[in-house]
Amino acid sequence: MNLRETRQVIGALETDPDAARVFGEAYQSADGATVIPVTKVRGGSPRPAGVFMFKDGKASWVPAVDAERIAMMGILVGLVSAALAGVAMVRRPPWPDLHGDISHVRWRARPSR
Repeated sequence: MNLRETRQVIGALETDPDAARVFGEAYQSADGATVIPVTKVRGGSPRPAGVFMFKDGKASWVPAVDAERIAMMGILVGLVSAALAGVAMVRRPPWPDLHGDISHVRWRARPSR
């Protein structure tokens, strides 16, 4: 996509009233790049999705990363795996069975020296 096609797409988005909720106002950064913020709208609440950056005739997508959400998913995976491991150990422990009956075993006296 060249710069002319990019401007045509941006011009078409500005006429769509629903697109204004998803694509923010384009602005120029200090290094001359054009930046367009993008949001996702789900259930009426917008969440940042990332930005389109146009520099030197090339477009690139930079996603917004929610580090807190990634950390919470890691914690959740750890808790679920710990719970499943606990259930598995209660059902069948990894140590050997120590349930033996020693009442029928005869004890021998050691010979004295």
